[in-house]
Amino acid sequence: MTCQVNLCSCNRTMPFDADAFAKAAASAGATSVQTFDAMCQHQLARFGDVVDGDTLVACTQEARLLGEAASDSPKVSTVRFFNIREKAGWSKEASFATPKIAALIAQAMLPDPAPTTQVSYKSAGQTLIIGSMADALAVADVLNGSVSVSVLATDAAGELPGTRDYSVISGAKVAVTGWLGAFTVDWQQANPIDLDACTRCNACVRACPESAIDLSYQVNLDLCKSHRSCVAACGDIQAIDFSRADVKRSATFDVVLNLTSELFFTQHQPPQGYFAPGTEPMARIKAIAEIATLKGEFEKPKFFNYRPNICAHSRNKKTGCTQCIDICSTKAIAPKGDHIEVTPQLCMGCGACTTVCPSGALAYVVPRVSDLGTQLKTLLRTFHASGGRDAALLLHDASAGMASIGELARKGDGLPARYLPLTLEHPAAAGLDVWLGAFAYGATALTVFITEDIAPQYSTALKAQADIANMILSALGYQDANVRVVTEQSLAATLWTSPRGLAVRVPATFNLSNDKRGTLDAVFAHLLEHAPTPTPLIALTKGSPFGEIAVNADKCTMCLACVGSCPEGALADNPEAPQLRFIESKCVQCGICEKTCPEQAITLVPRLNLTAEAKKPRVLNIAEILGCSRCGKPLGAKKMIENMFSKLSTHSMFPDDASRARIKMCADCRVVDLYTDENPLDIRNMAK
Repeated sequence: MTCQVNLCSCNRTMPFDADAFAKAAASAGATSVQTFDAMCQHQLARFGDVVDGDTLVACTQEARLLGEAASDSPKVSTVRFFNIREKAGWSKEASFATPKIAALIAQAMLPDPAPTTQVSYKSAGQTLIIGSMADALAVADVLNGSVSVSVLATDAAGELPGTRDYSVISGAKVAVTGWLGAFTVDWQQANPIDLDACTRCNACVRACPESAIDLSYQVNLDLCKSHRSCVAACGDIQAIDFSRADVKRSATFDVVLNLTSELFFTQHQPPQGYFAPGTEPMARIKAIAEIATLKGEFEKPKFFNYRPNICAHSRNKKTGCTQCIDICSTKAIAPKGDHIEVTPQLCMGCGACTTVCPSGALAYVVPRVSDLGTQLKTLLRTFHASGGRDAALLLHDASAGMASIGELARKGDGLPARYLPLTLEHPAAAGLDVWLGAFAYGATALTVFITEDIAPQYSTALKAQADIANMILSALGYQDANVRVVTEQSLAATLWTSPRGLAVRVPATFNLSNDKRGTLDAVFAHLLEHAPTPTPLIALTKGSPFGEIAVNADKCTMCLACVGSCPEGALADNPEAPQLRFIESKCVQCGICEKTCPEQAITLVPRLNLTAEAKKPRVLNIAEILGCSRCGKPLGAKKMIENMFSKLSTHSMFPDDASRARIKMCADCRVVDLYTDENPLDIRNMAK
């Protein structure tokens, strides 16, 4: 199958080195390269004639038009589009952008990542509109017919229509949970008139002497004088009940449109299928238009993989790491025993949980780190092979981030020629393993571009992760090779004025793997090997995912509770000797051991140990063995038994020296001593 690349200078507004581009495309597997100056205009017919096989088109602006032209050709198998104009060609350094464009071509030539598991939603379009009566009814009239609507009126400010085209109910204390196709709405029937049972016969309206009931068919309790004439008028319908005991109501819906100012979801990112457009007309129009399409079955990627066996959330009811729970902007993650549970229907794919996860128990899969590493490696290798120098990475998302890059290209200076943009599903979806992997591949700087619409906790977390990366790079002597997290306000200034960092002398050739700690081990080894100032021990700050533990030998009783609690296997005993051993490279500084230790003998010490010894067990404490006081057989750790002796010596079961002495005996000797005692312990003689 042929693989063709089609490039356009956009009416000669971009520099074109056809030979360099053809070479980059060929090295990535292209069989032909076609160049145009106006592919979407007078050269459109030629494009339709030459397009062939698996086709790549370097134009995203005219994707619809060019896609239609390509689809008319029987020679075309697939068509994909990628951007070089805003990312490279439109820049004040466009004349130096040939290596960058070559790198973008090579990246576009990569095959699509393997598909991931999909999460399904099924919606029949059952839509609940919550709001003031008149407001909600007006919107319901617009949506009715496109989808099945119901109205939950939160007040009586309106009149019910003369025909019952959809269900109208009233209530207060509304609560909403769920997601598209599976919302549960709870409320309380606050008014004496139940609109669901009301026939709108107007009998109550006529009967009320205070005119406390109007065509909203709700009782104005401020005007009502409790004559109860309305109840009598309602008769057998029984829609009016002033002493209703059961006021709780609940129902399920596929979609919820909230027109009130009340927040039914407090998280930054509410679930799909929930709309809260406020009072702004355009926001309401967009919400109504989208709701009208929400009928059928829908799929999205399952953005994560979870390995509970290495999750450091909790052990034995001692909570350790909660970073994923704390950072999730959709409340998709919750504790579940010693582990966590992620609700995939709520997950929106930001990936921040995988970025802060110290062990790699949560891994991002859209794309996988291995696929993202291949893109990084291809970009940097092609850039350098095409004559580029001082390569830097710009990580951004495909929506708001790409839009801002387009604005820089159209209205400003564009991107510097050395900055290679890499599109992510979300800027928080890559962390230390990917960032430092980029430096191992030869990058001199990495900028993470965050837009104003992301959750504020993401910015905080990304900057904390960047601080860790920068401490490591600085300690190894990579001067000015920094990870920077920037906003739109500082993007251009950062890209154009930041110093050029020092790169590794030899770019790494290994591939990034989906094992986070394994990838970091390989990256650290490469960065250390080629470091200007090799520093095998690097001090880090609290909260870092690397470090050792310090054990106070005077306090430690060698009970080994810490060994049983460690989720990463960093702590272990020795079957051959009474030792507490530690493998530093496995420690994620979750703190479960520190919280588990009954003697408070453990302290976390954040640092990065790049020596070979970090992967080997080392002894933290050795126990002195206490023998049975009667036969001398090894009984256990001396400190543990003495500690137990101290705590039990005042217990009523050990009232004298003879009974207390049995604490330091083995099981056999304890039995023998009991039966040879002239005054054996008798429970009937014990003090009550």
